[in-house]
Amino acid sequence: MNIANSNHQEMSSRYGPQVHLHDVQLWDSFSAAQTEMIITKTGRRMFPGYRVKMSGMDPNAQYCVLMDISSVDENRYKFQHGEWVIAGRGEPHIPQRFYLHPNSPCTGQQWMKDIVSFHKVKLTNSCGNCGDGKFLVHSMHRYQPRVHIVRTDDVNTLHLQPMSTFA
Repeated sequence: MNIANSNHQEMSSRYGPQVHLHDVQLWDSFSAAQTEMIITKTGRRMFPGYRVKMSGMDPNAQYCVLMDISSVDENRYKFQHGEWVIAGRGEPHIPQRFYLHPNSPCTGQQWMKDIVSFHKVKLTNSCGNCGDGKFLVHSMHRYQPRVHIVRTDDVNTLHLQPMSTFA
């Protein structure tokens, strides 16, 4: 599985939350080297770890922070002559669940205070092993992690609130 690196950010909330990838130089060096992650049925933690720094939140408001993994394109890839090339049409997209960060909900002040880590997230290639904190991905496809910020103090109303998404 390839993790794509992108600086794309969509901001849609009144307070303009922002998310910045931590260890961006490490992510860039892995991207430049065209590396891949090996995925297992039991699940494997992402490397490099997905960690972000947040800013621009209302310090006194409550927020929930979520993560998902989205397909970059509809292609399947193979490694040929030292580079990744398209090898045909990929598997159908898998509807992903969101991973709710365990600190949710929390104040903007708390979220902005430290680096937010998603180190417990695992990637798997087995449908039967998609429990909490595991994302099902297809081998030889490209994916991109995304962070979502929802201003709410009630986890049960997440789906009713506006969401800011950062890829």
